[in-house]
Amino acid sequence: MEDIKKIDKPKRNILKHLWLMFKWMGKHSLLLIPALGSLLIVSYLRTLTPLFGQHIIDVILGDGESKLPVYLTDLIKADTLPKQLLLAALLILLLSFIRALFIFVERGISGLFAEKTAYKLRNNLYKKLRDADYYFQSHSETGDIIQRCTTDVEMYKRFISEQSIEVARLVLLVGFSIYQMSRLNITIMWVSLIIAPILLISAALYFNKVEKMFTEIEKNEAQMTTHVQENVSGARVVKAFANEAYEVEKFRNLNRKYTDSDLRLVKKMAFFWSSTDFLSFIQFFIIAIIGIIYASKEIISIGVYTAFLAYAGNIIWPMRQLGRLVGDFSKTVVSISRLDHIMSNPGEYVGEENKLEPEIKGNVEFKNVSFKFADSKEDQITDISFEAKQGETVAIIGKTGSGKSTLMNLLIRLLDYQKGQILIDGVEIKDIEKHYLRRNVGVILQEPFLFSKSVEENIKISDSTSDLNKVSSVAKIAQVHNDIMNFEKGYQTLVGERGVTLSGGQKQRVAIARMLLKPKPILVFDDSLSAVDTETDIQIRRALQQEWKNSTVFIITHRITTASEADRILVIENGQIKESGKHQDLINRDGLYKNIWAIQSQINFQIEEDGE
Repeated sequence: MEDIKKIDKPKRNILKHLWLMFKWMGKHSLLLIPALGSLLIVSYLRTLTPLFGQHIIDVILGDGESKLPVYLTDLIKADTLPKQLLLAALLILLLSFIRALFIFVERGISGLFAEKTAYKLRNNLYKKLRDADYYFQSHSETGDIIQRCTTDVEMYKRFISEQSIEVARLVLLVGFSIYQMSRLNITIMWVSLIIAPILLISAALYFNKVEKMFTEIEKNEAQMTTHVQENVSGARVVKAFANEAYEVEKFRNLNRKYTDSDLRLVKKMAFFWSSTDFLSFIQFFIIAIIGIIYASKEIISIGVYTAFLAYAGNIIWPMRQLGRLVGDFSKTVVSISRLDHIMSNPGEYVGEENKLEPEIKGNVEFKNVSFKFADSKEDQITDISFEAKQGETVAIIGKTGSGKSTLMNLLIRLLDYQKGQILIDGVEIKDIEKHYLRRNVGVILQEPFLFSKSVEENIKISDSTSDLNKVSSVAKIAQVHNDIMNFEKGYQTLVGERGVTLSGGQKQRVAIARMLLKPKPILVFDDSLSAVDTETDIQIRRALQQEWKNSTVFIITHRITTASEADRILVIENGQIKESGKHQDLINRDGLYKNIWAIQSQINFQIEEDGE
């Protein structure tokens, strides 16, 4: 899968982006039909207003011919001039009221359509993110993901509710205006359209420039957002190293980079707007001059001339709006491209519907398993083979980066191996449905994630139906019950975002309690006892041996004292099993395990001597 950080430049396929734009609307796009119908009526009624002026000047105040539709001229016929003017004014007011009513309807429908579409899109984005595979999640920046799901969604919503309607409005208004002008004078109509090709070409060139600039702006804003998110989450680390000044300066630089890219866009927009304004004024001036010449030669009447000026405005000024529409469309194209990177992600559960859900007892076997990451040239795991029987405890020990955690990630299919087999009770895990597999394999990570909820709620995440007695019993097994009872509100104590109010050892023990709440045939401790003292470590493992003696347990650890009581110890080095056996067997051999045992034993002996 492509790294999300590399998606900085959208693929230049306008038709694809337009298709995606309508695809995400789904069934809500039907709401556009009454909205466009209302817009059609509004645009047509607006083009009638100049004809009323022409009728008043040429017909009521003169003896010319009316250009109003017959069904309207019949409504303002009267025997006196004041009555005709009054009827014309009342009819203009009535049509304005009808127009305002349909504008209200169109805006209401557009707003409803936008909110429903955005609601559905946000839900689909969240589902896609939840179903995304481990590689996607681990290679995504939180700030960038948040920006895509907020800023980019809002940009998309605003465009489909406002700018797309605006495009339809401009097309209808210009179309009806051209039609009305053709009824007045063909020559001046063509003169009024001279500027259109120039504005369209300049708009296309402008789009080409600003799309690239919007891409850069989105990238810079994402970097700034990520920096803020990391500093809020890592506030304690920043303070611990007195690094505030450095982080402030880093943010200032990111902010400057974002501001500079935004200013470059503003300058480009200012140039485009000012140049198109100048062309529009020139065009309006030409129409006015030609109209005066035609009126003075009585080719057209004064009423027709005033109507032409109004229609010229209906054509020139909407065409001028192309700059804003192109700018918004360019930004929307970038947003759609960024959103599509999430929406087009198939996720890790595709094809899992018909997988097996066998009874899992806990017999695990690795057969010649090899694995490498998509962005790596060398195997992280190479030809791993071992077997763990139900109820056994297997300790995995090795240097940092040797592949211990990767091994367990393969077991729960966060990662999928390329060679070999992993069998649970004789069934290949790739044939087992992922949700079912993970419900039967409990994993406690070295850095557990706690939600900003109470201690009880965090423990009950694995089984929301459990009562407080069950929660407290697993907390006792995890040796965290006494700590919780010392909190002012006990199990109702809020742990803060990411469990920030708890110590590292407390967070690990709460995570252990959470996992133990629902029995699982296979348990994995991924260095999850590293933040507790040795005595507490022993107490937790003894309690587990009593309560979960039928579960197969994998313990990834750096402590020899923890590994020494396991039924089997695997020593991993450079992605391979270098040693395997019981504690006593391994310390009698010359190897990595014996060296680690000697070093840790010496350290413990020195600590005891210093304590005396």
